Amino acid sequence: MTLNEGQRVKLAADLTLTGSLTAAGDAVAGLLALASGTEGTVERVDVHRPQSGEDVREYERLKSLLDSFGHQMPEGSRKQLQEKVAALEPVWTAFQEQQPHVTVRVRLDNGFVLDGTDEELFASS
Repeated sequence: MTLNEGQRVKLAADLTLTGSLTAAGDAVAGLLALASGTEGTVERVDVHRPQSGEDVREYERLKSLLDSFGHQMPEGSRKQLQEKVAALEPVWTAFQEQQPHVTVRVRLDNGFVLDGTDEELFASS
C-alpha cells in the first residue's frame, strides 16, 4: 500500500521501541509500547530508490555502446562486447527487480512522532 501525506493511518501491529534516553545528564533505559490500532496522520513519505552499483553502471554503459555502435564494429570486437554484456545481465536483471523502499513520518494522535518508519507498519484508518 502506498501512503500519502495527510492520510489517516493506524498501526497494523503492536510496536515496541527500546533504547536509552538522556535526561539532565543521566542515562535512563527506556521502553515504549504502542498498541496496534493507534491512529495518526502521515506527515511525510520518503521513497528510497535502490542504488546502482558499479556492475549495473558498467552494464548500462556497455549495452548503450553495443546498441549504438555494435553494427559498425568489427566482428571480433562486437562479439567480445556482447559477451561482456551477457556476463553482466544477471546483475542488471536483479537490479531491475528491486523495489523502492518507502518510509514515513507519522504524528500519532497521542503526540508521539514516528519518523523513518517502514510504511508496512501502517494501515489506512
